[in-house]
Amino acid sequence: MELDRAALLADTSRTGGAWCLAYSEAIDAWLAELFSTATSGNETGVALVAVGGYGRAELAPGSDIDLMLVHNGRGDVEEIANRVWYPIWDAGLHLGHSVQTPKQALALANEDLDTATALLSARHVAGDSRLAAELGGSAHAQWTKRSKRWLQALGDRVDERHASAGEVAFRLEPDLKDGRGGLRDVHALRWAEMADRVIVEHDDASLVSAYGVLLDARVELQRSTGRESNSLNLQDQLGVAKNLGFSSSDELMTGVAEAARTIAWTSDDTWRRIRSGLRGALGRVGRRSKEVARGITLYDDELHVDATVAAADPLTALRVAVAAAHDDVAIERESLELLATTPTLPEQWDDEMRGLFIDLFLAGRPAIRVVEALDQRGVWTRMLPEWLPVRAKPQHNAYHRFTVDRHLLEATANASELVDRVKRPDLLVMGALMHDLGKGLPGDHTEVGMTLVAKLTDRMGFSADDAATLVAMVEHHLLLPDVATRRDLDDPSTIERVAQQVGTEERLELLAALTEADSLATGPSAWSPWKAHLLGQLVHRTAHVLGGGEAAVATAGSFPTDEQLEELKTPGQRIDGREDLLTIMTDDRPGLFARVTGVLAMHGLDVLTAGVYSSDDGRALEEFRVNDPYRDETPWARVTADIERALDGRLAVHARVAERARTYGKPSPYMAGSRKSGVTIDNQASADATVIDVETPDRVGVLYAIARALAEMDLDVRSAKVQTLGLRVVDAFYVRTRDGEKIEDRHMLEEIERAILYNLTG
Repeated sequence: MELDRAALLADTSRTGGAWCLAYSEAIDAWLAELFSTATSGNETGVALVAVGGYGRAELAPGSDIDLMLVHNGRGDVEEIANRVWYPIWDAGLHLGHSVQTPKQALALANEDLDTATALLSARHVAGDSRLAAELGGSAHAQWTKRSKRWLQALGDRVDERHASAGEVAFRLEPDLKDGRGGLRDVHALRWAEMADRVIVEHDDASLVSAYGVLLDARVELQRSTGRESNSLNLQDQLGVAKNLGFSSSDELMTGVAEAARTIAWTSDDTWRRIRSGLRGALGRVGRRSKEVARGITLYDDELHVDATVAAADPLTALRVAVAAAHDDVAIERESLELLATTPTLPEQWDDEMRGLFIDLFLAGRPAIRVVEALDQRGVWTRMLPEWLPVRAKPQHNAYHRFTVDRHLLEATANASELVDRVKRPDLLVMGALMHDLGKGLPGDHTEVGMTLVAKLTDRMGFSADDAATLVAMVEHHLLLPDVATRRDLDDPSTIERVAQQVGTEERLELLAALTEADSLATGPSAWSPWKAHLLGQLVHRTAHVLGGGEAAVATAGSFPTDEQLEELKTPGQRIDGREDLLTIMTDDRPGLFARVTGVLAMHGLDVLTAGVYSSDDGRALEEFRVNDPYRDETPWARVTADIERALDGRLAVHARVAERARTYGKPSPYMAGSRKSGVTIDNQASADATVIDVETPDRVGVLYAIARALAEMDLDVRSAKVQTLGLRVVDAFYVRTRDGEKIEDRHMLEEIERAILYNLTG
């Protein structure tokens, strides 16, 4: 018999578990024939046993075929093994194999967790079925007998795996098997179940469904790519989605995220209960019961709910949630199931309901676990139907690390830690919870969110003023970070425009705290000490204007300082680099900014901000704040020497940057959907300069390419703000003509855009 694996791989009528079963059955039949030939028909005292994933009949296209040749001491067992193993290797399949007596296998399983769990799925494939049955039965009995020891080890293994592989629900490229919420978590729960230590009766149906979603994705991933990987990479997601009948990769990843969250939550809750059971009554904290509210009792670190009270009070679920978050405890499972049956909440909220809802999030980070538990049982979306469109909604860019709903919860938890900075902590946490709700619906998420939150705040019973503030927080939640990182904070018109949009000092402090909370929840590239500094500078200057001061006074003493202006009068050239700041004073000349940025690119330095000043007597001052991603200390001596050579025309800057780009500018698979560049020109953002915003994929020499284009168009760069958001760069340039004027001519603006885009794609 020949194994027609190619035909199975081409059979798109089967997916997921059905495909795995068909593949496992084909392997079974093939191996049975190989085994019969290897034993010459004498199969007494020897058996071929499938273990692990193969034992579960869940062979994915890239799975190892895990086999154990079990024997009772037959002398020809090694010869039989070779006759079976070699044809498998010759077929190009990965084989996990061993030759054991039942006693040897059980002895190993007594010491090794992987062997112990593999034998729990031992299944007869060929040979002496009694020998296979003996092994499987004894392995299960041994697992049950030593369950306390093995469950402790298994729980530790789960924690280690989660720490290593990360989240399936929230990662851009999740590990479907080993990540938190992945297939292996379900395996671990089933192994725990076999130890007779855990009951998953409430979760069995949801686990089966969620497991099926991930198995479908894993099988299709391996089948469509031909790789053994379990990581669902960005470039593979659309193909997997189409093969599984999804309309988009977003639809696929939403399903993956929902399934993974169900598995992760069930795993966490189950292992919490397992560990509580393993500790025993004497090992638990808080054994005495305490009534935290009418009908709600805290006992053994769990909240228990009285069924009579729950049936009579529609706010029971909310009261339980607040108590669980403030005491940082779990909701007991029967009580959680009970909450799913409580009366429908009133459509229009009263003060008590709104107060409880706010208190839940003022409790801080423990509220995330509480909301997740309520969400798993449909309670949360009954409280807040507006949550449903953002539930498990992916954000497919490297800037965001969470789905929309989890991002909102993380931002709210961060906001709860900043309440001492604002006069209205309630509005801060509510604004954080609501700021991205518009992402669940079509259209611009800010505009959609404003309409949505206006209706929501009315339903929740907020006063007109508070509702207006929350809508304003949604409207302007990107204002401060965008301005701080993309606009010239030394320009009085920048500060005046922000003050006009924000309106009041109370809203300014709320938006400042929201910006930090939102950024921290977004990802590591969204918040830094430098961004915090810029935000603080913007907030301080805007507060001055909102308090009745002048913007010109708020920005006085900034770049260029009086000392710099005085020093600039001295003839000659000065190039100074120290810590993260490069300062250049020299005679002005065309292309000065481009040459300097080119040298910085040559040395692998990232420019954060740049300030440029030209005096009436032909002198130039340029100041660059940089980040060195490769070294603890920037080699300023080499950098400044190269800048001096470049300014003297003794360095081939363009060729050097191109050479570095060829060496270090390897294409990334993340860039597949982000290759386009965009240019936006704004003549309203500044009183005396044209602002050019450029968004483009990050790569070596991006700033230099843009600077060359501006130099070609004979433009003076007054200042620049450079920001890297994940894998894209968002730069802003304040430019003027050589005569110091804005660029008003439409044809000239079109040529500037053409020059920038050409340099970025050339």
